Amino acid sequence: MDRTTSDITSWIDRELAGSKFSDERLGKRLGKLLVQLDAGMGEPLPLACRDWANTKAAYRFLSNDNVSEREILAGHFVSTRERIGATEGPILVLQDTTEFVFKRVRPEEIGAITYAPGRRDGDRRPKLRTVCGLLMHSSLAITPEGLPLGLTAVKFWTRSKFKGTTALKRQINPTRVPIEEKESIRWLDNMSQSTALIGEPKRCVHIGDRENDIYEFFCRVAAEGTNFLVRTCVDRLAGDGSHTINAEMAEVAVQGLHRIMVPTTGGELEEAQVELRYKAIHVLPPIGKQKRYPALTLTVIHAREPGKPTSRQPLDWRLITNLRIDTPDDAVEKLGWYALRWKIEVFHKILKSGCRAEDAKLRTADRLVNLIAMFCLLSWRIFWMTMMNRVAPNAPPTLVLTDNECKILDRVVPDAINGTGHDPTLTKYLTKVAKLGGYLARSHDPPPGNIVMWRGWRRLLDMSVGYNLAIKDVGN
Repeated sequence: MDRTTSDITSWIDRELAGSKFSDERLGKRLGKLLVQLDAGMGEPLPLACRDWANTKAAYRFLSNDNVSEREILAGHFVSTRERIGATEGPILVLQDTTEFVFKRVRPEEIGAITYAPGRRDGDRRPKLRTVCGLLMHSSLAITPEGLPLGLTAVKFWTRSKFKGTTALKRQINPTRVPIEEKESIRWLDNMSQSTALIGEPKRCVHIGDRENDIYEFFCRVAAEGTNFLVRTCVDRLAGDGSHTINAEMAEVAVQGLHRIMVPTTGGELEEAQVELRYKAIHVLPPIGKQKRYPALTLTVIHAREPGKPTSRQPLDWRLITNLRIDTPDDAVEKLGWYALRWKIEVFHKILKSGCRAEDAKLRTADRLVNLIAMFCLLSWRIFWMTMMNRVAPNAPPTLVLTDNECKILDRVVPDAINGTGHDPTLTKYLTKVAKLGGYLARSHDPPPGNIVMWRGWRRLLDMSVGYNLAIKDVGN
């Protein structure tokens, strides 16, 4: 790797330290390609690589049979485990699925994810077209303060055929299909992989939305000795089987009140008060699976806003967990944890808007998966820097930036004359990075977000290249 960019590549070197390739040259190429993609975040691959030789080498790497997302992300998974080991307290493992849609003349070379209405035929009826793309299900480990520590599991796939949900239900009851034959198995597989990677099941809390409301998932969590927190949408049988969860929860009195700030349809924030109910309930498996799965004792948390606000929909959250809830404060804590689930959606947004993964022109699924896996590393880095600015503002800047990068920022973005001093804190320098990306840093502005951070980071990397070349040619 070109050592004139040693300062820029320092974090990449650390992140890939645990990678293992069958050929050492592949690991070196991955590091060099990540440097190029990092410096050209969001740019087409040829523009990021700058010349034909590097572009051709990138294409060869992405199409190599010995390269897959498993090898590309192996070092990152190791680094994630080390970062988790350096923290204390619970680790929230967020799961979610996202789609990458591509426009291709021959979509069969990549795969399909669904059908969608296309052009209308002569009888004015819309003609269905195949939507070309990939699906990715990822697990992101964060602290209760919202700091993303890294990915713990990633799964890619496409679909080969589709059947309407209504038509399928006429032929077979979906609840009787083994979980191993459904796409839903991804929730169980990612949970198991994440738990094994972290190595501390009791610390993990696996968090998912209503799509994760799967009884088999609850049983797998219990078998592996870890924890879950899921937004529930299924009214399962409870107690002795003569009533359901909702019927039992309807008899639970309000046990506390909680005030939160929620956005209105106009984008403004207003205060809302929700009523808290919670209870440990004996939950039964689906009727068709009672011979295979045991009954479980789970806690249901119901947070409901009374009345009907005029500016938005009323809040109504039903969560189910195997964690113990004894007090209203316990319930509020779990509600706060679930509210952090949106952070994995932010991570996916960085992948699509920052790295512009859906603009890639690669022709096969394998190559696209390898490229998106690399984008995952860059997206996590941007997300981590943004949240470090909020979680640990007084940390030393060298936790994120190199000494040379700090020098560049001091020259390009000088301190305000009437500022609050010149203490070298992390928030001071990350705010300077954000200013390079268009952040105004006014007194009433919120902390910088991911968009200005990745814009500023790209500009800083370009400046760092010039700075290092100048040092090499003329010295300090």
